[in-house]
Parts: sequence; structure tokens; C-alpha cells
Amino acid sequence: QDAIDRKEKRSETFKTAVHGLETDTPALKTEELGRRAPQWVRDNLVTMCMRCKEPFNAITRRRHHCRACGYVVCARCSDYKAELQYDGNRPNRVCQECFIFLTGHTVLEDREGKHKGILEKGAAEVSSRSLVCSSLQLLDKNGKGGTRGWFVIPQDDPLVLYIYAAPQDVRAHTSIPLLGYQVRDVPQGESRHLFQLAQSRQVFTFMADTEELKQRWMKAMARSAAGITDPEEEEE
Repeated sequence: QDAIDRKEKRSETFKTAVHGLETDTPALKTEELGRRAPQWVRDNLVTMCMRCKEPFNAITRRRHHCRACGYVVCARCSDYKAELQYDGNRPNRVCQECFIFLTGHTVLEDREGKHKGILEKGAAEVSSRSLVCSSLQLLDKNGKGGTRGWFVIPQDDPLVLYIYAAPQDVRAHTSIPLLGYQVRDVPQGESRHLFQLAQSRQVFTFMADTEELKQRWMKAMARSAAGITDPEEEEE
């Protein structure tokens, strides 16, 4: 019976580590949250946020780790800061559940709505008041395929690139903060008009339909990346 119990316990621990479906962190008890560094769940063991269950991908939903429980979560579910005892009581990025547990604060509905509202700007409305907007293709890592959509840099939010699936969509499916990125030309001859956004190890490769359109986007993105928000402001 002892052997059976041990085997079942090991099996359950393995399933929890692989699937991330349990509500409590297997490597850290609730009362230890913030007091002891968690064992991070490895990125390759999960395909979706361990809190909201939305699927991850390289473009629209990136992986983050909660510094309290070690779960792999999306940006929206980990946009909170809490002081952690094991890190000298310094503020660290944590998931919503750990934030509520560690601070005792409730998450206001308007705060949650704010996260969703960032992308809930209609493409037609934003495009009518944009610095630049057009159809582009965002290539995948091997540069062969990718996502074609409607891309916009709004006048009232000039440091962010919004990506819609179509020009009339009422909600963007993702956004990219442009501040601090480098804009790079990718010479490809007359067949493909490529350029990139690069920051650290994060690289986005875009393909425009024409060279003229490519140059417009590169100029607009370079201004946003440099923090230039006034259309009349002279470039360096």
C-alpha cells in the first residue's frame, strides 16, 4: 500500500508540473509565498497562461513568471507588484492571485477593464486619427510565413503599434510598445520589402507591399522608438 501511495503521489506531482492545472503551487505552500523563492515552472511545460488559460504565442501573448509562486503567466495576469520577503522586501512582478494574497488588496474592476480596454479601440476609428496605418505582414521567426493584418500607430498613442486582423475590427489582437526599439532595414531586392524592430533578443520582422510604404513605416517607428510624440518636432 505504501508503494502504491508513493507511486500515485509521484504521478500527481508529475501531472501538475507538466499541465499546470492545480490551483496551488506544488513546490511552494501558500503560507510560504513571498518568504521563499519559488521553483519556476519551465516555459516549455506550458502552452497557456496558468491563470487565465489563454494560449501563449510569440507575438500576441508572451510568457512571464510570477516571482511569488513561479507560475508561467501572461502579461495581463502578471501586471502587479508586491514586496517579497526573500528578495529583501523589494517589489517584484507577481500574478493577480499572489498580489491579492500578499497585499490583501482587491483588484478593482476598472483596473481589470483598463487592461482589456487598451486593445479595445476600433481599427476604423484609430486609423482615421493615425500617424501611419496600412496592411503589413508580420513574419515568423524563419521569415517565410506569418500574420498579415492591419497595423496602426495612433496619434493619441504614438508610442504604441496596434495590430488588427482586419481594417474594420473593433478590437486589436495585440500591441507592441515601440519605445526603445531599434528600426532596421533588411535589404531584399525588389521582391520583398522587409524591415525589423529589435530590442535585446526580441526581433519583429515586417514586410510591406511597396518600398515607399516600407520607408514610411520605418520613419514613423523610428520616431516612436525615440520617444518623439509631437508630429511637428524636429528629428535629431
